[in-house]
Amino acid sequence: MKKSLQIEGMHCAGCANSVEDALSEVEGVKQVSVNLATEKALVEFENGAVEESLLQQAVQSVGYDVKEEDEQGSIEDSDNEKLEAARTKMKWAWGLTIPIMLWMLPEMIWGTTIGGESLYHAIMIALSTAVIFYPGMETLRGAWKSTLNAAPNMDVLIVMGSLASLATGIVALLHSFGMAPPFHSFAAIAGMIMAFHLTGRYVETKAKGRASEAIKKLMTLEAKEARIIRNGKEMTVSVRDLNVDDVMIVRPGEKIPTDGNVIEGESRVDESIATGESMPVKKSKGDEVIGGTINQNGTMKVQATKVGEQTFLSQVIRMVEEAQGSKVPIQEFADRITAIFVPVILVLAAATWAAWMIFPEFFHQIVVWGSNFIPWINPAMGDVALAFYAAIAVLVIACPCALGLATPTALMVGTGLGAENGILIRQGKAVEILREIDTVILDKTGTITKGTPSVTDVVAHLEKEKLLKYAASAEKGSEHPIGEAIVNYAESEGIELYDATEFEAVTGKGVRARINGEEVLIGNQAFMKEADVDVSADFSEQVIALENEAKTTVLVSIEGAFAGILSVADPIKDDSAQAIAQFNEMGLEPIIITGDNERTAKAVAQQVGIDKVIAGVLPDQKSEEIKRLQQQGRKVAMIGDGINDAPALTQADIGIAIGTGTDVAIESGDIVLVKGELSSVVQAMKLSQATFRKIKQNLFWAFFYNVVMIPLALLGMMHPLLAEAAMAFSSVNVVFNSRRLQKIDLSG
Repeated sequence: MKKSLQIEGMHCAGCANSVEDALSEVEGVKQVSVNLATEKALVEFENGAVEESLLQQAVQSVGYDVKEEDEQGSIEDSDNEKLEAARTKMKWAWGLTIPIMLWMLPEMIWGTTIGGESLYHAIMIALSTAVIFYPGMETLRGAWKSTLNAAPNMDVLIVMGSLASLATGIVALLHSFGMAPPFHSFAAIAGMIMAFHLTGRYVETKAKGRASEAIKKLMTLEAKEARIIRNGKEMTVSVRDLNVDDVMIVRPGEKIPTDGNVIEGESRVDESIATGESMPVKKSKGDEVIGGTINQNGTMKVQATKVGEQTFLSQVIRMVEEAQGSKVPIQEFADRITAIFVPVILVLAAATWAAWMIFPEFFHQIVVWGSNFIPWINPAMGDVALAFYAAIAVLVIACPCALGLATPTALMVGTGLGAENGILIRQGKAVEILREIDTVILDKTGTITKGTPSVTDVVAHLEKEKLLKYAASAEKGSEHPIGEAIVNYAESEGIELYDATEFEAVTGKGVRARINGEEVLIGNQAFMKEADVDVSADFSEQVIALENEAKTTVLVSIEGAFAGILSVADPIKDDSAQAIAQFNEMGLEPIIITGDNERTAKAVAQQVGIDKVIAGVLPDQKSEEIKRLQQQGRKVAMIGDGINDAPALTQADIGIAIGTGTDVAIESGDIVLVKGELSSVVQAMKLSQATFRKIKQNLFWAFFYNVVMIPLALLGMMHPLLAEAAMAFSSVNVVFNSRRLQKIDLSG
């Protein structure tokens, strides 16, 4: 069982690590993944559920809080509130910081201090203090809480840098009154550090909100009201008040309120939000429709089949949120670094100050050299001031945020884009592993073929009507597609069926039943052989001929005597051959795996361009075949319907489940394809490659930024203001780079 928690108060990767560790220690919790980008924690339990109060206490114990479900409102409102709060803090910060900058200009340009040195220092201290303790109060609180919990986060670095700068101003002011030694004042920088920090928070909040546009779009698709018929009267109710079996009236241009079946009328429905398919789909009596899709040109009556959390959209949103909350294996290294990042930077800042104080001549030479081409370096500040200058720059330039955002923001955009195109990525790891796949195993029925077989040939050894009557009566209790095809064919011929008794399905072989007191067997040749049913050579040759035409054959016996052959053909999907050709172009080896006989499987393989076939495999043996390929060093993706292929989907490195209509809750697959077309697999692979490329880019720039900038700050080459601006930019850059994923073309 899994539960998603909305966490309040997280600002950096260190915060996310603290929450993750706290939740992991709660008894009964199996696994926790905290997503900084979405500010959510995905908690998986070992057995049953864990009381939410225990989870909340764990989060609160490290200085954060859980937002109550009923307080959350819509995701759009929540993001707007966060953005407005961040904007307000930024405005106040700069409203107080701009006067600081204007007051500094005369001194910087002409060396003149307006109002005298004492007043100048006092004004700088007052304005910077206002910036730190008013718009920056949340940052102060975050730093204080994380310090109390011995889990220092990014806020600690910002606050220490700001307060240390402010303290130098106080010393300089006291010196002007003869109460302290001379010291260079960085008080003006204190307010600017916080202003830049809050600006970075605002831009980051805005960018993260845009990165989650896909999930917001899904959440706003649901209709608000439904027009239904109750007690013979037409009335309008809230979608929340809909019940299963309610009959809804959907007119042209309206959204279909919830998932259901058409019971009257005919129309075309725009299902692009669900499947990514741009062309409207014709719907008539008996067809499934998806809640949130748009009825275009006809009035329909739809009987509700799913409501609330069971609907297609709710399942999609849950899958996307879980995927966004999961982790990609490549993120583990970044997580290990961010877990110790802040303590290491605190030690490094202290070591920087100490090194400058112990070896002043060495560092002074570097400063003098740097002042020749870097305008903000001032060797005249003195050794102690320069030591503070370098230490403050180290504190504010270090950035674990970019490392923490690198994976989740790319995953957020990638999974959202996938959902818009009918590709539901259920596990973040799928994004990384899918790009490593070299072998694609495809189930035949329902994957390469349409999964809707029909009878094409009847070869009777006795009267055709009796053969069909007995065969269809026996298959009436079967849920297998071939059985349904035989029943449908017999009914279309106007044949009345008997009721079967003693029905038994024999896995991988056929069915056995008693019809009108006589035993009927329907299945493959092995099934007949086991039952000692004599099939003549002529009929065996006919079986071979039919199977060479990609038709599946079943043999029928009545009371131990051979009765005839029924052949069933399952049409190949329109895009199967094209998709398999693209697999070959991508260097992947496609393999058909099926319970059908080898001749039929090879005939299908030949039509779609596949060279290798594994036939006659029972459902529970498919996973063994995949295991054998993995032992050969293959990276295997299994594509199947998610029902009888569940063990194979789970065994494969990546399980890709073909969705069917509104049934997207297929737990066996790492990826679910709503459209059920093989071309969607190609799209999924392109999306995986693009998303992982963004993750690698983000991690590279996050690491590169810290590796380059921290040494510069340590050597006194980096102005604390530029350091803070660069720190804020690094996080924003990661988010905006992830958003570029939205521009990739999956159709090409």
